[in-house]
Amino acid sequence: MAFPFKEEEAPQDVPLAKAIRIPGVAFVLPAFLGFCALETTAGLWASSYLVGSRGVDGETAAQFTALFYLGETVGRVANGFIADRFGDKNMIRVGIFVMLAGALLVLLPVNALSLAGLVLIGLGAAPVYPCIIHATPENFGKENSQALVGIQMASAYCGSTFMPPLFGLIAQYISIRLYPICLMALALLMLWMTELLNHTLKQNRKTSQS
Repeated sequence: MAFPFKEEEAPQDVPLAKAIRIPGVAFVLPAFLGFCALETTAGLWASSYLVGSRGVDGETAAQFTALFYLGETVGRVANGFIADRFGDKNMIRVGIFVMLAGALLVLLPVNALSLAGLVLIGLGAAPVYPCIIHATPENFGKENSQALVGIQMASAYCGSTFMPPLFGLIAQYISIRLYPICLMALALLMLWMTELLNHTLKQNRKTSQS
């Protein structure tokens, strides 16, 4: 019987303790956690922020929250056509910068810009998740990819599970006006971690070639 992988490329079970020692994994996990934390917090708290902080009526706030998800959906479709041309690394980087720009617009004291910022955050979020998953075999080896996809998704679920209620506490005990600041902080975390990942992988390839 023929096997779909060479012996050295066969999928392996990789315990978390071992996975963390693979170059770059310690950076991709917080990046993925930050992405899903940003994505879910942006969507779940958008209406509350617009109504409670900006005085936008509930109907308009709900419509633009829906546009956040629409922007992400349209962006995912577009990503399927252009990701191979521009590469996963570039798509992730551009997506994070678009999310940062959107969060900055949400922060500005102009309601129209805040509403547009939510759409931008959705568009920027679109390529990040699929490109991180798609780049896993190239970044960490085909033999590790199956296990690492699962570990990355577990990290992502931690972000989407714990950050929205955590922001709820921030909104309750400090101020809901911190909504765009939290989104910017999460986007900056993603940018920092993904750039460290890229640098680590580049250095690792140079070492392996020398």
